[in-house]
Amino acid sequence: VQLVESGGGLVQPGGSLRLSCANSGFTLSSYAVTWYRQAPGKQCEWVATLSRSSYAAYEDSVKGRFNISRDNAKNTVYLQMNSLNFEDTAVYYCAAEDTAGSVYWGQGTQVTVSS
Repeated sequence: VQLVESGGGLVQPGGSLRLSCANSGFTLSSYAVTWYRQAPGKQCEWVATLSRSSYAAYEDSVKGRFNISRDNAKNTVYLQMNSLNFEDTAVYYCAAEDTAGSVYWGQGTQVTVSS
C-alpha cells in the first residue's frame, strides 16, 4: 500500500493548483480519502474528505475554493485548489482509511503561495 502525492509547487495569490494522490496496491474507491496540510510552525489540520460513497466535506476556510474528487479509472484522488492565498501555504498530505480503520499516508507535497 503506497500513496504518492504530486502537483504541489509555487503559485501566486489567486492562482490554482491540482494535487493528486495516486496509489498502488489497492483500489482507492474502497477507501475514504482525506487531505491534510501542515504549515510551518503549525499543527496538521484537516482540509477535505471524500467518503467511500463520494460524499465530500471541507474545512470552512477552503469551502467554495477547493474541490476533492476521485477518478476510479486512474485510482487517483484529486484536490483542486482555486483562489489560493498565503494561508494555504503548507505541506499537503493525503491519507486513505480502510473499513477496519487502518490509515495509510503519503509523503506530502509542498504548496507555496507567494507573490
